[in-house]
Order: sequence, then structure tokens, then C-alpha cells
Amino acid sequence: MPFILESRRRKNKTLNKRYPEATIIDLTSRAHKPWVKFSPFYLHGGIPVPNTPGVTAMSVEGVWQGLKVFKKEGIDLSRFELKQMRGVKRTTKTHGPVLGHQAGVRDQTLLNYVAARKQIYLPTYKWILDNKLQPELQELRRLSDEGDVVLLDYETNADINNVNHPLSHASLVIKWIEGNWPE
Repeated sequence: MPFILESRRRKNKTLNKRYPEATIIDLTSRAHKPWVKFSPFYLHGGIPVPNTPGVTAMSVEGVWQGLKVFKKEGIDLSRFELKQMRGVKRTTKTHGPVLGHQAGVRDQTLLNYVAARKQIYLPTYKWILDNKLQPELQELRRLSDEGDVVLLDYETNADINNVNHPLSHASLVIKWIEGNWPE
């Protein structure tokens, strides 16, 4: 059975009416265990920072925010070690316009948004799917064998090349399960 991506912002009543027979699972930072573990903010720990041997982070979002480069501030290694799911993001309001993402802690190559998604976000998120979420992924497969499964995320952009909207991590979960991981 298929997986369906929907916005967590939709009302439960709307979702239940649209998908009356489906299992609906929230994969955001506001979800309950075990599903909250799919959130990029979840503190798995030990996540390798791309292009940076020997350096790890607590969360996928910590890697993404830590390697972000602003006009007024470079990378922020403290983001790798934050032990809360809040306060991870770094904003343009505080740090000025985003210039890109640094390819790694020691590799100062500045990546544009799409390249950063491909070289930082995708491998980091795939690592947690491969190494931290196997039982949960098996459960999602089992549920999909029984019927439709609706995965909720704040973002519904599944196109890594679409820079007008943040990328949906739930879309990446679907791609991983279906064997369509983006390159």
C-alpha cells in the first residue's frame, strides 16, 4: 500500500475524512515516541558530520545549522552538541543573510542550497535511517502492508531541487522505504 505525505498543519478532522481507512503518523518534533525519532531535531547522538572524520553531532538539524554560513557569522560547532530539541536553528534576523553551507568542519568549500542538501542533509538523514531507525522503519513497512499510511510533516516539499520550500524529512522516509533515495 502507498505512503501519503500530508501537512501536520491540516486538521485531524480533515485528515480522517480524506483518509478514513489510513494509519496517520506524525513524524515531527511534536510527535510521540517512537515516531518523534524521525524528526531532524531528535537527539540520536553519534551522527557523523559529513566530510569531517571523527566529528559527530546529536541531531541532523544540529549538523545542518552548525555548517550554515551567514554574512555575519561562520559555522557554529556548538550546534553539534546541543542536548535539547529547541534552540537549534540559526536565523537571518540575528546573523544576516545565509551565504551557504560549509562542506565540513575543515573543508571550507561553500555549498549552495541544493548542493548542501545533497552533500550534507541527505547523507546525514540517511545515516540515522540506516543506523538508528531500523525497528521503526520495519513497523512502517508492516503498517503499509495493512493499508495506506499517511505521514505528517510540517513541510511537504519532496523535491530536493526546489529551494523555495524546506525539504520534507517525511518525504525522505518514504523514498528510503520505497528504495528511491535521491542522489
